[in-house]
Amino acid sequence: MAKNLLIVESPAKAKTIEKILGEDFEVKSCYGHIRDLEKEAMGIDIQNGYTPKYIISEDKQKVVKELKSLAKKADDVWLATDEDREGEAISWHLCEVLGLDPKKTKRIVFHEITKPAIQNAVSKPRTVDMNLVNAQQARRVLDRIVGFELSPVLWRKMSMRNTLSAGRVQSVAVRIIVEREREITKFKAQSIFKVEAIFNAPDLNKKLIDFKAEGPDKLKNGTDARSYLEKCINARYEVGDVQVKPAKKSPAAPFTTSTLQQEASRKLGYSVSKTMLLAQKLYENGHITYMRTDSVNLSETAINAAHKSILSLYGEKYYQQRAYKNKNESAQEAHEAIRPTDMDVTSIGDADSKRLYELIWKRTMACQMADAQLERTIAKINVSTQNDPLTATGEVLRFDGFLKVYSEGKDEEDDDEENEGVLPPLVKGQSLEFVQMQATEKFTRPLPRYTEASLVKKLEELGIGRPSTYAPTISTIQQRGYVEKKDKEGVKRDYQVLLLKSNNITQTTDSENTGAERAKLFPTDLGMVVTDFLNEYFDRVMDYSFTAKIEEEFDEIADGKKEWHKMIDGFYVPFHESVEHTMETAGRVKGERVLGTEPGTGKPVVARLGRFGPMVQIGATDEEEKPRFAKLRPNQSIETISYEEAMELFKLPRKLGLFEGEEVVVNIGRFGPYAQHAGKFYSLKKEMDPYTVALEEVAPLIEEKRQAQVENTIKIFEKEKIKILKGPYGAYIKSGLRNYKIPKDKIDLAATLTIEDVKNIIEEAKANPPKKSPRGKKGK
Repeated sequence: MAKNLLIVESPAKAKTIEKILGEDFEVKSCYGHIRDLEKEAMGIDIQNGYTPKYIISEDKQKVVKELKSLAKKADDVWLATDEDREGEAISWHLCEVLGLDPKKTKRIVFHEITKPAIQNAVSKPRTVDMNLVNAQQARRVLDRIVGFELSPVLWRKMSMRNTLSAGRVQSVAVRIIVEREREITKFKAQSIFKVEAIFNAPDLNKKLIDFKAEGPDKLKNGTDARSYLEKCINARYEVGDVQVKPAKKSPAAPFTTSTLQQEASRKLGYSVSKTMLLAQKLYENGHITYMRTDSVNLSETAINAAHKSILSLYGEKYYQQRAYKNKNESAQEAHEAIRPTDMDVTSIGDADSKRLYELIWKRTMACQMADAQLERTIAKINVSTQNDPLTATGEVLRFDGFLKVYSEGKDEEDDDEENEGVLPPLVKGQSLEFVQMQATEKFTRPLPRYTEASLVKKLEELGIGRPSTYAPTISTIQQRGYVEKKDKEGVKRDYQVLLLKSNNITQTTDSENTGAERAKLFPTDLGMVVTDFLNEYFDRVMDYSFTAKIEEEFDEIADGKKEWHKMIDGFYVPFHESVEHTMETAGRVKGERVLGTEPGTGKPVVARLGRFGPMVQIGATDEEEKPRFAKLRPNQSIETISYEEAMELFKLPRKLGLFEGEEVVVNIGRFGPYAQHAGKFYSLKKEMDPYTVALEEVAPLIEEKRQAQVENTIKIFEKEKIKILKGPYGAYIKSGLRNYKIPKDKIDLAATLTIEDVKNIIEEAKANPPKKSPRGKKGK
């Protein structure tokens, strides 16, 4: 029996550490949090200093029982949970549950799972840091209070569903997305004409090459653009001023949690949650340092390792030692940036893990490499018939430096800069050969919708949340139905092009696809209505600076500068008053928007939120005749749907005509668009629009699905309305709307089963329903 019991959070980490420490240590996992607040009565004693009431999670009872048994037998218990506040709190909870004294129990932390780091940690144990524990408790208690008191307000006042919830950080994150959406909705594109000329000049080898020069970009319309081009007919072009300036580019700092999430999104297309899962896996297997950090600091060991690798791979001239400092002085978990634990390892793991690891390796290498040296040329080209010169810019890379390894990605907000081309040698007074000049209509663009990564960047800029909160916040707002991550198809847009060539101006119309977006965050109608309600009645909770101030107060608690109960009290008293006031005074919210009246009846046409989502309603509920309802289509919103679009929705159900003597009707149901024929229902294909689909498209679908049903039918008991069908996992029984598994020893005999056999299988299944696996945190 090992003398030492060391407890970590995840089983993967336990295996790695046990190999390092050897037989004197038994390393076990607690699988993340073992206790949480009670669900009954908030789980917080408000009257007694906001004391939390913790219970052992149901799915952790077995784990705790095993740890208690092992702890009694061990000479020493060591707590080696993660090095952040969450990890510190888990260590304290373990002390409470296992009967350990937090002032005496050995607590170790390490930001990488390597032999030197683990051995160093074991040689310098400390005890549980109650300041960090209290900072985590304050966050958990405050978030429970907000959720517990605010969510019932939404249930009462929004009369849609009892699954609505609000949260201190999640609601603010939704607000950011809603505000951006409304900016985009209000945006009106304006066009200008951009002038670009092409000239011809000899390069160093006397070979003629083309290069571009830009003219004024303030030409407001086609008339101004044509006028400018007309003045350039028969003009002479001569090089005016030429400036050649040295320039440099410096590498970005090593990764923090936030910048890793952003770059993995830009370069690898990973969601925030996927990035964190892969990073956790890399950390637990000893390949990278701890993945929840907002520090850009690198240890001396890491800098020396990078130096060695750069010298080995690229040579001394590529090395430049750099030290990075955080802009935020109170950066939580400010230990070290995310980096490889061994710079000699350039690649690791399965395909997805490998790509993320290589990204981290390259960024770490690049941050200790020399600047890229550039030469930037700006040449003014005089036009004999115009006062304003044209401008040609060029860039030459003289030394690649860190760019040899890594170049940082850009967000959409930053990608307007076009790559500068290489210019031929130009001298003042040089005459240039004119090739052509083009004035192209360009349109202004709204700010882009947020991606998961750019939302993380925005939250970080506002000081909202911390490394451990970004991924769960973004997952939560999508799970709650406040935000959707989806693609948006572009629309065709025409633009004008005027071309001056051979002293002749021609005008053409071209088209482009504009507005297409991929994997962007769109607020739902529910998200917008909830945001408006919270903004109106709980403006303090929804305020960006107030939310950031709360984060700063958590930091102060972690530093021992603030008492957590007092901090909670300062928040709760005014918040609770707002809750009570809102319950008493606020009316019911439906998110209604009146679109007009129905011709003939004069009944109001209203877009609003219903119990099952956004819809349009004709008529009022208090009228004798029941109102009519129609669900909004997936790309429609209460805020933007027009009267004409709303009335189109009432064209369903649509009769398409007769097929085999029976009427075919299309409609939208709970599970999406469908066709009804001869008393049976057939789901329409994804590309079939129920508002426009024709009988000629639906009839083959009915035949095809009918044939598939025949092929998948093994046996039918008509009288009992029971079928034995083929499924993707083998034969099964269908009785009414319910499906039942056939026991393994009878699957191959499915075709021979009698009605008695089938009834026995159904009764057995009803008597012994499958056990649902418990949900809960299975490690970090």
